[in-house]
Amino acid sequence: MSDATSVEPAAADATSTAAGTSEGSSAGRRSGGRAGRAALRASHVVERVPYLTRTLKPFEIASEETLALIEHTADTVLEEVGIEIRDYPEALPIFKAGGAEVHGTRVRFPRGMCREIVSTHAPATYVQHARNPLHDVVIGGNNTVFAPNYGSPFVHDLDNGRRYATLADFQNFVKLAYMSPWLHHSGGTVCEPVDVPVSKRHLDMVYSHLKYSDKPFMGSVTAGSRAADSVELARIGFGGDLNDRTVMTSLINASSPLVWDGTMLAAAQCYAENNQACIITPFILAGAMAPATSAGVAVQTLAEALAGMTFTQLVRPGAPVVFGSFASSMSMQTGAPTFGTPEPAMVLYTMAALARRLGVPFRSGGSLTASKLPDAQAAYESANTLQPTVLGGVNFVLHAAGWLEGGLAIGYEKFVLDCDQLGMMSTFVRGLDASENGLALDALRTNPPGNHFLGTAHTLANFETAFYRSDTADNNSFEQWSEEGGLDASQRANAIWKRRLAEYEAPALDEAIDEELQAFVQRRKAELPDEFA
Repeated sequence: MSDATSVEPAAADATSTAAGTSEGSSAGRRSGGRAGRAALRASHVVERVPYLTRTLKPFEIASEETLALIEHTADTVLEEVGIEIRDYPEALPIFKAGGAEVHGTRVRFPRGMCREIVSTHAPATYVQHARNPLHDVVIGGNNTVFAPNYGSPFVHDLDNGRRYATLADFQNFVKLAYMSPWLHHSGGTVCEPVDVPVSKRHLDMVYSHLKYSDKPFMGSVTAGSRAADSVELARIGFGGDLNDRTVMTSLINASSPLVWDGTMLAAAQCYAENNQACIITPFILAGAMAPATSAGVAVQTLAEALAGMTFTQLVRPGAPVVFGSFASSMSMQTGAPTFGTPEPAMVLYTMAALARRLGVPFRSGGSLTASKLPDAQAAYESANTLQPTVLGGVNFVLHAAGWLEGGLAIGYEKFVLDCDQLGMMSTFVRGLDASENGLALDALRTNPPGNHFLGTAHTLANFETAFYRSDTADNNSFEQWSEEGGLDASQRANAIWKRRLAEYEAPALDEAIDEELQAFVQRRKAELPDEFA
């Protein structure tokens, strides 16, 4: 694999700086042809916000009656069928003490028990603290947090094609997420560094999040001991004491249908005990891991999530928890997952409404596609996933950037293209500006009918911020586009990610803290066997 970080920069990256230079701004006002237009593009200010606050009301597709019926049916499933607990007998007495009926490894819940426990104890919003307080995020309410791809064993770029991910790739994507103004979170297992043993790679991943970024991040969930290692690394990274602060939000997946296993429950228990947030997410391929109908998927998702969230609240009442939903449709011809289709969007809208009724933050959505390349299929499917994500009012958005091949791969170019779309959504969620400036009455009064607005004071005052300015789209004439190489979007994105990595500068990290982090990683690696399964 070529060393991406060694690529020489081709030009200044407008999105990697919060503001352009005064020289660039001056050049942008001159009629300097191509150079002037380039300077203008480079001079625009990119607003950095720690998370989005939506002014748009969530889009609703289900009536109150329908939502109540889904809740009733989910309670029936919990009461009659129950949840199977596998390989974690420690959970059984916890559920029993909370009021559940336990028969062997099957746990059944009296009607309304889970809802009562979660709605009473789980916070409606919480702050996930970042190493840099400027990047703290508020999860829940009218807020949306974008986090990158998660869990891919492969990476893809135009230069090397598809290959197994390495620790160098993992670090590259942490750096790219750190540099993007549209990603509010560093994520977790952005890709699987398969060149590091499974038993040890969690140490490198958490350390990389702390070293190469100062945005919020996720901990390991592949074993209870790895969750404990994540908590200890976070403690060191935050100066030696978490002070009961929530600094990690980590992904806990159900083993659908209707099973919670020991791996996930052990991690969830560790995080809840330490006041760290869990995203309780049934991961469902409709028609295989759940009924084929959207309402049936909603029923099962709610039942599984309620059981998982209840467990965290029984472990520690008030521990932050996020109601998660990941549901894809399936090709009935091949059995392969499909994305960007209408049915998962309906499930998303429905689950978001159910989360609001329950009073907890909600996770879903992303920029999902089954395409193997950052092509038209990837663009359409990702857009068809991202739009419901934003319109539905999702609070925590995992897989917001980079996802390819049904999650099997993360793409460098796809990552850049997705981030550009996140920037557009960031503008969209602000809603309509009806301020005095937004209504522009003075501009209409002072500009005679029939005259253009290009040189008016109002246009000049707003020209840098009036419209979202894409980092990846080409809006030039055919002749200019052709003269500059005739590049398509993925080729332009290829140059952008290389340029960003070449320009990357690590955030500050106290040297003593870094040394302690490295010492902990080395000590734990020495204690653990090399295991690749």
